[in-house]
Formats: sequence, structure tokens, C-alpha cells
Amino acid sequence: MQRNNILLYGANGYTGELIARYAAQYGLQPILAGRNKAAVEALAKELQLPFRIVELHDSNALKNALEDIALVIQAAGPYHITAQPMIDACIATHTHYIDLNGDLDVFELLQGYDQAAKNSGIMVLPGAGFDVVPTDCLALYLKEQLPDAHELTISFAVIGSALSRGTSISTLHKLGTPGAIRKAGKIVYEPMGKKGMSVRFPGYRKPVFVMSIPWGDISTAWYSTGIPNITTYTAINKFAWYFLKGQSVFNWLLKTSFMRSIIMGILKMQSAGPDQNIRDKATSHIRGKVINKNGACVEACMETPEAYSLTAFTILVIARKIINGEYKPGYQTPASAYGADLIMEIDGVKRTLLK
Repeated sequence: MQRNNILLYGANGYTGELIARYAAQYGLQPILAGRNKAAVEALAKELQLPFRIVELHDSNALKNALEDIALVIQAAGPYHITAQPMIDACIATHTHYIDLNGDLDVFELLQGYDQAAKNSGIMVLPGAGFDVVPTDCLALYLKEQLPDAHELTISFAVIGSALSRGTSISTLHKLGTPGAIRKAGKIVYEPMGKKGMSVRFPGYRKPVFVMSIPWGDISTAWYSTGIPNITTYTAINKFAWYFLKGQSVFNWLLKTSFMRSIIMGILKMQSAGPDQNIRDKATSHIRGKVINKNGACVEACMETPEAYSLTAFTILVIARKIINGEYKPGYQTPASAYGADLIMEIDGVKRTLLK
């Protein structure tokens, strides 16, 4: 029996709700799901969508919930906790899996399911949102301009927006952990923010300071392009960067349950995420550069809608493709599955090859 149902797990979260609200514009009617019955049911009633309540740790109930599902959109984090039980259930029930993950370690974990996914006849595609669709597509685009590139640098900045509560909590779980780069094809761990520099994003009025972080492309761009040396950067206040440079002194404190509980309490008091007015005004900027062994260099930039809005758009574009039978079994990145121009299917995206 052919299945075409989509299950949106974590629908009551900030980004999950955005996906649910935009779904109809893409001709999709996902089944909303999560563990918070009151919140999921209220959203489902408002949007006139079906819903299911299931706990991720109840493996039998989760597999039963996926029996008639073609695709799971996993929008519930933190992904180092939520990804594995869901992917195990997807493998068992022959259900495609996509998520919003941006955690380097989770990308590597899910890549380990490549053969199991092929055997199950499904696609596993993490990072189907702002993490990492635009950067992954730009990485492949640059590789196509310079096929023998051996070094890739990606920098990005989201101008005029803020983190959601869920993203902040996921970040909390990573406090005190190291950064990472890819060097000679291997992931190498190093201090968070080890490198900093100023970057110009065309169309933005002044240089933006960025620092090195273990963005998902340290994993995904390697699988998409084969480029062996990759460093990723994000915008940060320069004074905050100086503070982080000394983090080795207090990493032990950030890892204690006492300190994390204090920070968690603060985060839970913040708003769920940027409202629509903020999202409509904000923009995201990405700049990438590749270099080959002879010193030849190619650079390109990209401007996209605000990060959370873009996430909803890219997730739904990819979900629609999968439901229509456009997928590659096994572990995929956005660009390996759909090419460098996937991001150009989103309204408002501009890509420029710099001279």
C-alpha cells in the first residue's frame, strides 16, 4: 500500500508551529504530533489538521504511530536526545526522515545509518532547514565553479532576528564543548571561536565580525563536495568573542548541572521566538570561498529570508519532493539529494558569484 502521510513531530514547538502554519501553501496537510497533548491538540484544532500524541521513548507506540506515515519531519530537539529514537522507528517502519538539526555530532550519528536507510528504502536527510540548506547548496555551487577546490570557508549572519527558546536550549546543552573544523578530510576539534575575522556581505552596509564554530557543514559539506578542509563562521559581537576566547578557564563551570539549571531557568522565561514582524524584516547573509592547491579562488554570496522562515520554507519544499517520489535512498545532504540550486526554489533568495 502506498503511503503519502506526513507526520510533523514537535509541531507545538516554535519552528514546528511555523512549519504547520505554512504547510497548506505547499499543498501539504501534515499530521501534527508531539508529547504535549494540550498544545498539539489546540494547534491541530486551529489549523484543522489531524494529530497524534506519542512519546519518543515509547518505541512500540512510536513505531505504531508511523505505520501509515511516508515521511517524518522531526522538529523536536535537542537532537542529540531526539534523533536516535525517531530514526530507529523510521528505519523499522520504512519511513523517510528529515529534521532541523544543526548539531555536528548528530549529523555524524545519522550518517552512520546510511546502509540501514538504503536497506529500508528510505532517505535520511538531516539539516533540512537553515541548518544547512543554504550553506550546503552554496558549498556545492562553489565546488562546481572550482572542481579541484581543497579548502572551503563558509560565513553567515542573520541580521535583525534572534534565537528561539528551543534553539537557545539546544545551545545550552553544548556549552563548554569544543568547536571543530575539517582538516585533511577528518573532523578536528579545537576551541570554540578559535578564529575570528571581519567579513563583508554584499548588500549589507558594514563589515560583520564572525568567529569559527562547528556548524553542520563541517560534516555535510564534506559529503556534498568532498572538499577536505572546511571552516565555518557565524556572526558574533566582537567583545563576546574575546570573552569566549577565555572559555577554557570556566568550561568546567558551564558543564555543571547547577549552572545549567540556572541558565535553563532564564531561557524558559524568554519568548518562544521572533514574531512575524521581525522575521519579515530580517535577512540572512552567507558568504563562501573555495581555494585550490594552486591558489585559485572563487567566492560567492547569498541573501535569504530570515532563518526561521527559511527553515519552514525549505523543510516544506523538501517534504513535497519526497511525497512526490523525488528522493535518494540512504543518508543524504540537501545538496547531494537535490543539487546546488535547491535553495533557489525559495522566494527571495539571491545568489551572486563574486568577481
